[in-house]
Amino acid sequence: MIEAYGSTAADVAAHLAAGAGLAFLPFGALEQHGPHLPLGTDTATAAEVASRLADAFDAVLLPPIHYGDTWNNAGYPGTVSLSSATVTAIAVDIGHSLAASGARGLVIVNGDWGNRMPLQAAARQLATAPGLSSASGLAAIVLDYPGMDEAIAAVRESPAAAPGLNHAEEIETSIMLAIDPSLVHTDRYVSAYPTFPSDFGTRPMQLHPFSPSGVFGDPSSATAAKGEQILQATVEASLTVLADFVAALPPR
Repeated sequence: MIEAYGSTAADVAAHLAAGAGLAFLPFGALEQHGPHLPLGTDTATAAEVASRLADAFDAVLLPPIHYGDTWNNAGYPGTVSLSSATVTAIAVDIGHSLAASGARGLVIVNGDWGNRMPLQAAARQLATAPGLSSASGLAAIVLDYPGMDEAIAAVRESPAAAPGLNHAEEIETSIMLAIDPSLVHTDRYVSAYPTFPSDFGTRPMQLHPFSPSGVFGDPSSATAAKGEQILQATVEASLTVLADFVAALPPR
């Protein structure tokens, strides 16, 4: 693996010319994660998974994008959100640059729910843009943490605040304890189980009216071991997906 940020142009070019020619882009967010987790939790998670995957493929690891479409958390101080169109444009522009640099494939590791649709739109634009289609050597894939849901179900002890909602509680806290425990304020743990309307998750909603603390669930049972188990399972499932992605890349 080579990290683009600290590498020379020649070294990156040589790395892209060898092996599968992949570049990995962690796409995160800067949003609140309760009183005990950093604003960069989503970015840290995406960067960790992307680093492990880039190492497995001996690929180019790009610097993370620290902002995303996190409108639903905009009511909390510190959250900085991009529009969906901006998220798409950033990914498309990076893809164009990588294609010009000789990359055969762009792997976007998405760290935030709000980025899903914008990043999929970017992947489609890259696949259909004149001169940048997969037939001419560039393909893009967005990884939304394959295998993570199953890994979460295997380790979770506390109930989820809502189906599929893992925010500033046991799961995200466990992941951050595995990545960098110095960023976790264990003395600030709070538990919150808000009452949601029946249409929660089916239409856009701001989250701050439901939980003033920004916590959705209970972080008290979080452990680094659980976080590492989740990360490992996510990487393993991602490797399976990427094996097929690489196999479908056109020849140089």
